[in-house]
Amino acid sequence: MEGVAIEPKPQALGRPWPDGRLDENPPKVWLMMGHRAGDNSQVLALAEALGWPYEIQRFVYKPYELLVNLTHGPTLKGVVKERSSHLRPPWPDLVISAGRRNEPICRWVQAQAKPEKHVRLVHLGRPWANFDRWDLVVTTPQYRLRNHPVIQQNKTPLHRVSAERLRADAAVWAPRLSHLPGPYIAVVIGGNSGPYSYDEPAAARLGREASELARRFGASLLITTSARTRPETLGPLEEALEVPYYLYRWRPNDSDNPYFAFLGLAERIIVTGDSVSMATEACATGKPVYLFDLGVGWRSMRREKQRGHFAFWNPGDPFDLRAFFYLMAMHLGPKRITRDIRIIHDYLLESGRAAWLGEGDPPPNPPPLEDISRAVMRVRALFPERLRAGADPA
Repeated sequence: MEGVAIEPKPQALGRPWPDGRLDENPPKVWLMMGHRAGDNSQVLALAEALGWPYEIQRFVYKPYELLVNLTHGPTLKGVVKERSSHLRPPWPDLVISAGRRNEPICRWVQAQAKPEKHVRLVHLGRPWANFDRWDLVVTTPQYRLRNHPVIQQNKTPLHRVSAERLRADAAVWAPRLSHLPGPYIAVVIGGNSGPYSYDEPAAARLGREASELARRFGASLLITTSARTRPETLGPLEEALEVPYYLYRWRPNDSDNPYFAFLGLAERIIVTGDSVSMATEACATGKPVYLFDLGVGWRSMRREKQRGHFAFWNPGDPFDLRAFFYLMAMHLGPKRITRDIRIIHDYLLESGRAAWLGEGDPPPNPPPLEDISRAVMRVRALFPERLRAGADPA
């Protein structure tokens, strides 16, 4: 799961129920942050939507953590303890996590709390441990998991987009961008993902196609990179741009990151297709969204483009060994070990929420995304004592 993680701002303790009551004693929540910005963003999205107070736990992992985690079960042996959050009582009621590296840590917390307390474990994305070890897994079809009682299959990843957040951040950045002629088109750039590579040729092509769209609407471009964007792609991108633009170069832990501001200010949004999290966030704005295909030929994200090539590689195509082996694994290996983000692309396209850049405009008035509210309902249902009080978790 990829995306742009923006640090949370202080929040109130508890969110009102539909009848107006506040949780008098809301569950204590721990958020287990990992090394992927997209994973962390989804963990924060669920926590913010729940409205319960939470604590953020961060970890530094040992180089051999994979071996330890595969052989030791619930453990902290894969963590550099002196550089990680200190986990100690009082134990939480709920732990929300994403990513393989945090799974043994979550189960260790649950084991420490027994038998006095049952810590509920909620995992986002694809878990590697047995499904029965989780109270809830919120996933998406790209991971191709089998059906199981603890699994909730959402159509898209969770997101942190709200009208309030977009308005607030846009108000901060609007004066800084007043020198650019409006309207604005946001360009959100990811990086390499699975068999798809955002390389120098892709960056140059993105610059040309984004400029063409901007000229058609008389717009300027608001461009932001992300944690996975390779620095060497910025030169070819800027050289290809032919319209006014502002480029933000991603920096870690930047409190002034304009990501949500750009989404709020833009009338249209271009997203590189490698990040289904950022594509979902763009679609959550309700604005026209264009997906940029990173590849050509057998490396294309569009199935019809791939089918035009009878082999994985044709003479004249650029060759990427990493991409080749991942694509082979997608087609020939167990589905459990790879993901297919084209499934999310297909949903966004077929539901009228997006179009491929260069292949027309998305339909107007796309339907809203509802997955975050479904996930909140499932998490609240893990605490039946609150439901018995007569509140509807919707």
